[in-house]
Amino acid sequence: MRGLRILLVLLIVLLAWLQYRLWFGSGGEREVAALEARVEAQARDNAGLQQRNDALAAEVEDLKSGEAAVEERARNELGMIKPGEIFYRVVEPDAPPPPGSGADAVEPAP
Repeated sequence: MRGLRILLVLLIVLLAWLQYRLWFGSGGEREVAALEARVEAQARDNAGLQQRNDALAAEVEDLKSGEAAVEERARNELGMIKPGEIFYRVVEPDAPPPPGSGADAVEPAP
């Protein structure tokens, strides 16, 4: 009878130790939840980067296959024009200073 009690106490201690390791130990529930959150965040990052890669791949394919894309980039990024075209640059006027800012006040001569 006494041996049975010792065995029961040992089994309860073993169960408590295993439960502790499951919930709080290395590789436990907390660590698994944290790793799952990191995996989800990385999957979101990967999806965004995949979208960017797809857009860049489409742009590369467009540049390889069509002359219109090369012409568009030359016009927008390098400011090139075709022979016989006239280039007009529209310059917006500077905005006047807000009233009361002191920029329109005349300083007295010393």
